[in-house]
Amino acid sequence: MGRPPKEKSLTQRDIIEAAIACVEAEGETALGVNRVARELGITPPSIYKHVESGAALRRLVALEIWRRFLSLCCQSIEGISDSSALLKTVAYTARNYARSQSELYRVMTAMPLQPSESDCAPIVQSIVAFYQRVLQPYKFTELETIHAMRMLNAAFYGFVATEQAGLLTLEPSPEESYEVIINALIQAIQYIRH
Repeated sequence: MGRPPKEKSLTQRDIIEAAIACVEAEGETALGVNRVARELGITPPSIYKHVESGAALRRLVALEIWRRFLSLCCQSIEGISDSSALLKTVAYTARNYARSQSELYRVMTAMPLQPSESDCAPIVQSIVAFYQRVLQPYKFTELETIHAMRMLNAAFYGFVATEQAGLLTLEPSPEESYEVIINALIQAIQYIRH
């Protein structure tokens, strides 16, 4: 990425972008102040003018990855109105992202989003709004939407975690099992109102 030109001073955004580039190129272990400083061609103390600690850097990066992931999810469902197609699209978008961006996904999912924390609250609200859109055909109440979100996330992220850990070694293929799980979820989600 390199250091910004002298006429443009370093910003927190530059640091976050450099950190994401490091993670994409070298993996989660590259998410550190020293490595990001090297990427920018600066000394580590220069980063601390914009980010208070390594933990704060990790948090800022995770939040940005969540924003990007959510944007991808929102784009993936544009123009879809069928309830089954919406759920399948979300399921495959999540799994494909976890496979194609495994290091970013790992950083993102390592940070629980707390709605009571000011930097997380807008993302949590966006996630809830996204799922309200996805689940709109079911006409769920707010509470039912939360139950459905938890069920879907447990299935999607649980499957991905199991797959990434290399635990899906039996036949049939993980793809076939994921399809079965999604179809079962489509049936099961209808019972949230009962």
